[in-house]
Amino acid sequence: MSEKHTISCLVENHFGVLARISGLISARGFNIDSLTVSATEDPTASHMTIVVDADTPQKLEQVKNQLGRLIDVIEVQELKEGEFVDREILMTRVSADGRTQAQLKTLVERFGGKLADVTNHSVIVEATGDTKALDQLVEQLRPYGITKLVRTGRVALEKSKP
Repeated sequence: MSEKHTISCLVENHFGVLARISGLISARGFNIDSLTVSATEDPTASHMTIVVDADTPQKLEQVKNQLGRLIDVIEVQELKEGEFVDREILMTRVSADGRTQAQLKTLVERFGGKLADVTNHSVIVEATGDTKALDQLVEQLRPYGITKLVRTGRVALEKSKP
């Protein structure tokens, strides 16, 4: 059974780095669950958060080692559960009429989200949170009728050592 692993990479901000990294991971038979690239405090570097499915620790270690050997990769680190803070953004269009819009607003607010747009037939829900919380929100929205769903993928930052 495969398990999701979060890999944090600090990379040089150059053309083609994303393609090389995603190509290396997919060539090793890993499915990329999500991959986000973001700016850092240093304009010459970018941060990548990569969530992959891995069925053995040996395969995961091999990919981390190979990523570390790429010329544009500055640092590679696996983020262990409980040792990082992660967030992602979810936006979804849900069927709603005047009767269900108030219910949806209450439900979404319990998850820290909001209704970003409201029409006579639907609402757009916007929420930010950790992956598990957003998964729970999606499951509670399904009975209302999700017509479209997009998520950014995980961004993560390791916690400071005490």
